Amino acid sequence: MRVVLGADHGGYELKEAIRGHLESQGYKVLDVGTHSTDSVDYPMYGFAVGNAILKGEADLGIAVCGTGQGISIAANKLPGIRSAVCTETFSARMAREHNNANVLALGGRVVGIGLALDIVDIFLKTEFSGGRHERRINLITDFELGKNV
Repeated sequence: MRVVLGADHGGYELKEAIRGHLESQGYKVLDVGTHSTDSVDYPMYGFAVGNAILKGEADLGIAVCGTGQGISIAANKLPGIRSAVCTETFSARMAREHNNANVLALGGRVVGIGLALDIVDIFLKTEFSGGRHERRINLITDFELGKNV
C-alpha cells in the first residue's frame, strides 16, 4: 500500500514518527513535507496529501497539523477526498469502515506518538464495508459533482 504523508510545523515531529513506523512495516511512503519545524501554512500540505491520492500516487493519506482540524478542512476541499480527524482508534476504524475516509488527520499537539501509531495502524488496516454505507458515500460524491444540489 502507498501512503502519502503531509504535515505543517505543528505536526512535523509526529509525521516523522509515523513515517518511520510505516517504512518499518514495508509501506511505500510519499512524504510531501514539511521537512522542519519552521512555520508553514497547513492548507498547502492538506492539499498536497489530497492531490497525491487524486493523482493515483497514493492509496491513502495521513495529514498532521497541531490539532488535525485545519489540515483536514483543507484536504476536504478537494472533491473525492474524505478526511477524518481521529483522536482514538474507534473513530479511525469507523472512518474507514463506514465513511471510506481516504485521509486520516491527526493533531501533533493532541495525541501522543504511541496512540497516534495505534490510530494509524487501525486506519490503514480497516477496509470499507460498503453496503448501506456505500449509498451514503455516493450521496456525498453526487453532491460534490453538483448532482444533488
